[in-house]
Amino acid sequence: MLEIKDLDVGYGHVQVLKGINISVNEGEIVTIIGSNGSGKSTLLRAISGIARPTTGRIKFNNKNIEKLPPEKIVALGISQVPEGRQLFGPLTVLENLQLGAYHRYRKGNGSKKTIAEDLDFIYRIFPVLKERRDQNAGTLSGGEQQMLAIGRALMAKPKMLLLDEPSMGLAPIIIQQIFETLKELREKGLTLLLVEQDAFVALSIADRGYVLQNGRIALEDTGKNLLDNEEVRAIYFGHRKHAH
Repeated sequence: MLEIKDLDVGYGHVQVLKGINISVNEGEIVTIIGSNGSGKSTLLRAISGIARPTTGRIKFNNKNIEKLPPEKIVALGISQVPEGRQLFGPLTVLENLQLGAYHRYRKGNGSKKTIAEDLDFIYRIFPVLKERRDQNAGTLSGGEQQMLAIGRALMAKPKMLLLDEPSMGLAPIIIQQIFETLKELREKGLTLLLVEQDAFVALSIADRGYVLQNGRIALEDTGKNLLDNEEVRAIYFGHRKHAH
C-alpha cells in the first residue's frame, strides 16, 4: 500500500532522513521506533506532504505522492493523528470530529448519512466522546484528547492511518485502551503506520517494525522478533521487564 524508496528529507542544510526504504502492506500495523531526534516525526510529515523530500519516492497505492499537497494526500486516503494531538481547543468535541470530514463535505463524496454513520462508529469505539460531544475539546483529559484526535482522523475515511506518538503523556491504563482500539481498527481493515517512543507497547501490536537511528533504518523485522532482540531491548525498553 505504501512504498518509500531512497528517501532523503532535510530542513535547510540539516539532513534529517537519509536513504529511507520502508513498505507497508494493506491491513498491517507497522511501527517505527527510535529515540528522540531520530527522524520519526519527519518521516510521517514527509508521507503527509508537510515536509518535502529532497530525493526519493513515496508511493501510495501505486501513485507517486511525494510532490502532492497535504489536502490531496488526505483525499487519497492517508490521515494523520499529529504529535501533541493539535485539536481545536475552543471548539466542541463534535465540531472537531466534523472538521475531520471537511474534505468529504467539500468534495461532496460524503453524504450526511454516511458522515452520520461514521460519527456513530466513533462514538461506539470511544463512548466517552459521545458523552462529551458538546464539551470544548480543550477541557478534555489527555486520554480523551488522544481519542478525539484519532476520531477526527478517522472521520476523513482513511485507508491508512498515521499516528505520531499516540502514547505521549498518557497513563499506562489509557495507553492500553488506545492500543486495543488500534488493534480493533486494523481488524476492521484499516492499515496503520505508527511512530512511537514506547517501543514495547508499539512492537507488541505491530506486525512489523523498523528501528530508526540518526535518520537511517538500522533494523527491520517482525514486531515479535524486535521485541525479542537483545539490542532493541537494551536500548529501548530501559527498565521494562520482558513480559510475554
